[in-house]
Amino acid sequence: MSGSVLAVDIGGTKFAVALVGREGEILRVRRTATPPGGDAHTLWRTLDSLIDALLAEPAEIEGVGVGCGGPMSWPEGEVSPINMPGWRAFPLRARLAGRFPGVPVRVHNDAVCLAVAEHWRGAGRGSENMLGMVVSTGVGGGLVLGGRLIDGGSGNAGHVGHVVVEPGGPVCGCGARGCLEAVARGPALAAWALGRGWQPGSAVRDVPDGEAAPYVEAATASGRQLALDAAAGDRLALAAMDRAGRALGLAVAAAVNLCDLDLVTVGGGLSQAGRLLFDPLEATLGEHTRMGFARRARVVPAALGQDAGLVGAAALVLAESRYWSH
Repeated sequence: MSGSVLAVDIGGTKFAVALVGREGEILRVRRTATPPGGDAHTLWRTLDSLIDALLAEPAEIEGVGVGCGGPMSWPEGEVSPINMPGWRAFPLRARLAGRFPGVPVRVHNDAVCLAVAEHWRGAGRGSENMLGMVVSTGVGGGLVLGGRLIDGGSGNAGHVGHVVVEPGGPVCGCGARGCLEAVARGPALAAWALGRGWQPGSAVRDVPDGEAAPYVEAATASGRQLALDAAAGDRLALAAMDRAGRALGLAVAAAVNLCDLDLVTVGGGLSQAGRLLFDPLEATLGEHTRMGFARRARVVPAALGQDAGLVGAAALVLAESRYWSH
């Protein structure tokens, strides 16, 4: 491949586009905020203009890879992201194929792209059997077995966010009760702690030199603030992080026992809590992986940060033998 791949990462808060070289290196990147409440035309024009800005200096495009929130029809690439109501069955792949005729255009779930990135160029390099997870405002993942991405019948294999970890627990956005996403995603954790009297920012109000304290009103409480308060020793924030870690440990144990995994990578905003999340995760994993083959599985933080979605989207084209089955 003599040129580069156009990588697109579409989320509820930002759009990102990049030119990615054949080894996964980011050559050029542009980002912009997702238009809040944008209709189909506004969302497309925002993406189209962002691509224009990226390609203001011409480049040879050998293919287009896209990671986008779901649900979607796969591999057709008609997308209906839950957090972007303006796009319902929007023909994203067809629109991009019309703009870039004659080259492959591939669209997959954004969490799958994050997992692919970690397997290809991140913390999962060298692993033949791994689960890549993202824990943020939602919980998702992608599954690699035998060194290849497993898609499943509809492209949703590895969707670990809907493994049930608390039967009869909180209602999930999918309509079921007790899903990992309903328990461990950042907003759900914050709501759980608030309901038990957590006061966001209270544990970190004391700051030097009379500076303004990073107090956060309850209405804007987040998983990030929860992690900050837990690190500062807040009892309820610590309990919430323990709850999340144990829920993740149960889901990871189920995946490890079912798929004989050797590695699980965990990324996303909540993973930045570090040992506050990983300690209860690993303790719970140990409690529920008693078979010898399962005990070898390791859980590690994801390595690629904010560029992971772009790298994984590019891999759909650049490493198609492992990450694209159509």
